[in-house]
Amino acid sequence: MFEKVLIANRGEIAMRVIRTCQRLGIKTVAVHSEADGALPFATHADEAVHIGPAQALESYLVMEKIIDAAKKTGAQAIHPGYGFLSENADFVKAVEAAGLTFIGPHAESMVTLRDKGSARAAMHDCGLPVTPGSHDHVDTPEEAVKIAHEIGFPVMIKASFGGGGIGMEPVFEEEKLAKAFKKASQRAERAFGRPEVYIEKLIERPHHIEYQVMADHHGNVATVFERECSIQRRQQKIIEESPSPFLSPELRADMARRIAEAAKKVGYVNAGTWECLVDGSGEHWYFLEVNKRLQVEHPVTEMVTGLDLVEHQIRIAAGEKLRDDLTGAETHGHAIQARLYAEDPARKFMPQPGTLSKLRFPEMDGLRVDTGYHEGDVVSPFYDPLIAKIIVHGNNREQSCDRLAAALQQIEIEGVVTNRDFLIRCLRHPNFVQGDYSTHFVDNHLDQLLETS
Repeated sequence: MFEKVLIANRGEIAMRVIRTCQRLGIKTVAVHSEADGALPFATHADEAVHIGPAQALESYLVMEKIIDAAKKTGAQAIHPGYGFLSENADFVKAVEAAGLTFIGPHAESMVTLRDKGSARAAMHDCGLPVTPGSHDHVDTPEEAVKIAHEIGFPVMIKASFGGGGIGMEPVFEEEKLAKAFKKASQRAERAFGRPEVYIEKLIERPHHIEYQVMADHHGNVATVFERECSIQRRQQKIIEESPSPFLSPELRADMARRIAEAAKKVGYVNAGTWECLVDGSGEHWYFLEVNKRLQVEHPVTEMVTGLDLVEHQIRIAAGEKLRDDLTGAETHGHAIQARLYAEDPARKFMPQPGTLSKLRFPEMDGLRVDTGYHEGDVVSPFYDPLIAKIIVHGNNREQSCDRLAAALQQIEIEGVVTNRDFLIRCLRHPNFVQGDYSTHFVDNHLDQLLETS
């Protein structure tokens, strides 16, 4: 087991990793930008190293600074969290070249699954169903039109590198495809530094279902159940739950088995998430992409299984085999998570940075709060405006949804505009309560969800 781990991230995920390391008796090193020195993750770690200005390109995304901080503090391993360098194969290689351990997948897996197009091709070869479309980048609008006619409208143009809904453009008719192609490519280049896009069939009324995969260095692979992630704004998840209220037992088992087999075939190691779409009939499913890291929504899996996925990440990286509590995991009850953002839903969910003049969370049965802030801290304009993840567990879906709405209502927060009321309206909307929704839920009910009276 490692004696000291550096966390190459910030905010709530850094705090999350620190908590597990402290429980395991592992010392932690935080790296922080100029904007983050006073935040809880920097003050709760055993050591903290300043690595540059607020801009991520000059701090959290500079490999050399992070590796140098690890070597100077005597850290033996680096946990990347999610975002930033967590899925960068070059970073993994640099970490290993420095004699350190990367707590995550092999660089080879990241190359094989490096973007959505190559991941689709790899998983197709492993026998997973993929949506009809291109298996590689589409270079011109003319090529996109040709493929669209082959697979039929509507289609979706997507950024090959990146996520979070950035660079995704639905197209329902040929006349609008060229403009959508250009827009998706430009947004992808601005956000990820890569303009490549691909095209696939747009699935009607889909559910976004993902499977948590854990795999060790000894060839053992386990799928730790699914998460339902269909409540999204701008193609980015805001409410996630487990188990899914939509999947049949037969489809749930089939997806888990086939995804585990595919992960084993490509030699995947550590934590990963296989993201999929299930069509509105509930009969057909399609592979989307692999997130080669821990997910923001991993707490819902932890709440229904009692597992600590970060602990298992660390143990796998240290060379241990998958433990029985993971391979034999069972689910109990229902868990659901909402992402509390400093953003204004009425202004197209624009970030609203500022000082958290008041921030107090309630205490109640089955409640977990993952946050990177204390009262008085500043939500910076330089990073994702996530304030906290509010996660609850209940005996069933109805109870957990009621508890989550109540927990959100009881949060005392001042100083920034948030999406709290929007989240509560989502949870109390009749279609959500009945489990009758798809990834289009927010768009279909936006006027009701934005009501202020």
